[in-house]
Amino acid sequence: MTTQFDIIVIGGGPGGYVHAIKAAQLGKKVAVVETRPSLGGTCLNVGCIPSKALLAASHEFHKTGHDFEKFGIKISGAKVDLTKMMAFKQEVVDANTKGVDFLFKKNKIERYTGFGSIKSPGVVTVTSDKGTSQDITGKYIVIATGSASIDIPNVTVDEKQIVSSTGALVLDKIPGSMVVIGGGVIGLEMASVWSRLGSKVTIVEYLDRILPGMDNDVSKEMLKIMTKQGMNFKLSTKVTGAKADKKGVALTLEPAAGGTVENMSADIVLVAIGRKAYTDGLGLEKVGVKCDERGRILVDETFETNVEGIYAIGDVIPGPMLAHKAEDEGFVLAEMLAGQTGHIDYNLVPGVVYTAPEAANIGKTEEQLKKEGVAIKIGKFPYSANGRARSMNAVDGFVKIIADAKTDKVLGAYIVGAEAGTLIHEVAVLMEFGGSSEDLARTCHAHPTLNEVVKEAALATFALPIHM
Repeated sequence: MTTQFDIIVIGGGPGGYVHAIKAAQLGKKVAVVETRPSLGGTCLNVGCIPSKALLAASHEFHKTGHDFEKFGIKISGAKVDLTKMMAFKQEVVDANTKGVDFLFKKNKIERYTGFGSIKSPGVVTVTSDKGTSQDITGKYIVIATGSASIDIPNVTVDEKQIVSSTGALVLDKIPGSMVVIGGGVIGLEMASVWSRLGSKVTIVEYLDRILPGMDNDVSKEMLKIMTKQGMNFKLSTKVTGAKADKKGVALTLEPAAGGTVENMSADIVLVAIGRKAYTDGLGLEKVGVKCDERGRILVDETFETNVEGIYAIGDVIPGPMLAHKAEDEGFVLAEMLAGQTGHIDYNLVPGVVYTAPEAANIGKTEEQLKKEGVAIKIGKFPYSANGRARSMNAVDGFVKIIADAKTDKVLGAYIVGAEAGTLIHEVAVLMEFGGSSEDLARTCHAHPTLNEVVKEAALATFALPIHM
């Protein structure tokens, strides 16, 4: 059988489409197999992009009733037109997916719509939704199929009353009450959207803190802020069952350590306890590709599996399940397959929670570094002491910078506050070059800007801040 392509990519999400575009730019003949009629994967279609559209729209609505009066702007009777809000969200999604379509045509990438499975090394079977199939061949196969929501026992997702994040993005009315199972990034973002629009939201988290992957100071601050915003939290609690009927959803809960059963009810229940690698039906066992105990595909430093010529990137391999991590892996793998070199420092993959205020992180947490026995020093500075933050009425939050006690090299940074997702990249660039807190503090920052909160936190790390 003749080889049709240099590279066949299974999955058209951020990892897959970025890899395909970069590989085509480097002269490779590339095919992409994607089940959805639109490219972009979960992120562009039912994840990152639509959720940010709703987060932005709901935040603007929330400001009319809570923030504008502080600025001397009086608005009464503001209402939500959910149909128009959802239409705006879809416009954003369509613009992004059409943009990827254009890039595929521009770079002469062959696209196959259907489910891709590996028949043998170098051969992928594409099965259409009508059941017809065809085989395509390539020198390399790249698996970039992303992830899917994790289910919990006795809670059946129907995407109507008990929903995943996908269903939470397409509700046709604002629920009077919502229970969110999971206090991680997705749970808090979706809770923010519907709480701002008027739902009474309760977040149930199995652990004793929200945002468990972040620095403990961030978890505490975000809990305080979101409680002040009107959300209720049940920590160290597990949901043992949820049953939907015409009246709503009846839930049973109990303490995580076991104990007295509690009953709750809600109009909508969102299951947001995490995601798992999506590898169902790919034919991995048939061709002998090895996975770990969590079903993630095992790869080496070049993203190659144990089967020669088969590679994997993104959410299907170990590491943070983030679109930008998948994009970087796709980019670097394209360079490698073209005979070039590439590198990713996984310690420097930033994370952002797009609530209001935002939370962002990069590097290791204080808890991780102490556990590793690293001597550290910490600088912290509040938004409330920053002139620009005051002028924006955005005084909640702080910047926390962690540096090596001996060398002053910055090892981590944590931000809660307005535009945290933007500000964290100032520290990201510094850390990529092995910079110190003094390097950051002695870099001239424009005044007045929110970036000065970062500068002052850096000053607090190696010396003393000026404005506190």
